[in-house]
Amino acid sequence: MTYTKRVVLGYIKTIVSLSCLAMILFNCESRLDVTPLSNLTDATYYKTAEDAKAALGGCYASISNPDVFIDLATSDDAVPFLTGDANRPLLWRYDITPDNAFIRFYPAAYTSINRCNIVINRLPTIAMDENLKQRYIAEAKFLRALAYFNLVRLYGGVPIMTTETDGLEGLEVARASIDEVYQLIESDLSEAEQVLPLSYEEVDKGRATQGAAKGILAKVYLTRAGTERNSPYWQRAATKAKELIDQGVYDLYPNFAAAFSLQARGGIENIFEVQYLTDVRGHSLGRGYGIRSAPIYPGGGAGIARVAANLFNLYQDNDQRKAVSFITSYSYQGKTVELSATDPNPANAVSFQKLWDKTATTNGGEGTSFPILRYADILLMYAEASNERDGGPSVEAYEALNRVRQRAGLSALSGLDYASFRAAVWLERRLELTFENNRRFDLIRTGQLLQAIKADTGFGRNAQIQEHHVLLPIPQLDMDVNPLLEQNPGY
Repeated sequence: MTYTKRVVLGYIKTIVSLSCLAMILFNCESRLDVTPLSNLTDATYYKTAEDAKAALGGCYASISNPDVFIDLATSDDAVPFLTGDANRPLLWRYDITPDNAFIRFYPAAYTSINRCNIVINRLPTIAMDENLKQRYIAEAKFLRALAYFNLVRLYGGVPIMTTETDGLEGLEVARASIDEVYQLIESDLSEAEQVLPLSYEEVDKGRATQGAAKGILAKVYLTRAGTERNSPYWQRAATKAKELIDQGVYDLYPNFAAAFSLQARGGIENIFEVQYLTDVRGHSLGRGYGIRSAPIYPGGGAGIARVAANLFNLYQDNDQRKAVSFITSYSYQGKTVELSATDPNPANAVSFQKLWDKTATTNGGEGTSFPILRYADILLMYAEASNERDGGPSVEAYEALNRVRQRAGLSALSGLDYASFRAAVWLERRLELTFENNRRFDLIRTGQLLQAIKADTGFGRNAQIQEHHVLLPIPQLDMDVNPLLEQNPGY
């Protein structure tokens, strides 16, 4: 066994051990009342309802969501600053190797999957309220499906693991096909959908709901439909999105900015979100993607990436989303600094502020939620899927699209044919969902990735993108651990 493999196997064993024994709070939010456990072994654990609750808390604590940088750097929405970590511009220019640190989503995803498998496998033997037990299992299936959905969209077919791993045995698993992974995702979400509640009391807001399962399932079907005009998945996507709309549980905030406020946590628009807590356990998405070295952030702005001009210039002047999503100027000590989408100086770059928690006083202390699924996304999915299904926009499709547009301050659309309506929905998705991990996946499923990247020539990008880049390479460290893995073609 090589030194690298011994080190990585030791790392995985530690992660597996932690996933079994160190169940922590869901995103450090005490609101879900999941008690952390310590000094437990298999002999004493998984015996009571409280054990079950804590085990599920471990699943939520490891929610599998790719780094937003992958979406920004491999799409046409952002330009990574060309100084600092060399892996960032390499990813942006599509000079991607399996050693690039920013593509390594595998360990986090499989940690999440293993914790979910523990809940799914162990809870049936616990003596507790049967309805609560089935709900916990359904929540774990939802979270497992979410992890596999992200994996399959990033890497293609991946190893399927549905039983817990408590050591090094069983880690060497070959890749399943894309269809097999999607079969598991659809099965988990369909089963969860039948059990999960419509909503929760205040203390449990943030847990997976029936609407969350329907919404992610709609996105799965939208993804599977791809570019096929007559795919049956268009009907399925439209049906699931419409079921969620008809529940009447979710809605748009009247004001776009309200959807990203601290008060929006668990609110009417966030169907599923990663929750944080200001200055306790937060994130750094405002500072990290803010203005390089700007004094308006605690410790100064990190400035990882700037907003691409081709995105920034798409917004109409009266589009309320522009001022919410991006920071274009700031004042400090009586001086105003104007920012530009084209100025090469990182300190003068228009930057992302969509999720910036301005109340945070510490680095990494921002408490705004990261939206995995918003109601606006559901409306746009329904508009797109029903247009594809019907060969043109219906009254309901227009209503869904125009609700998103009019909330942003734009006029309603009408009189469009099939192709024009589809293009309008695609544009609206880009403007509405920027910085929310959707752009890359949308470009791939609509067959536009290569065209969009080749057209993005700002700041000398000249990306060497090819057909095989619709999938990322399997990270080399994970290839070293599992000799049964085969690398994606082209890498």
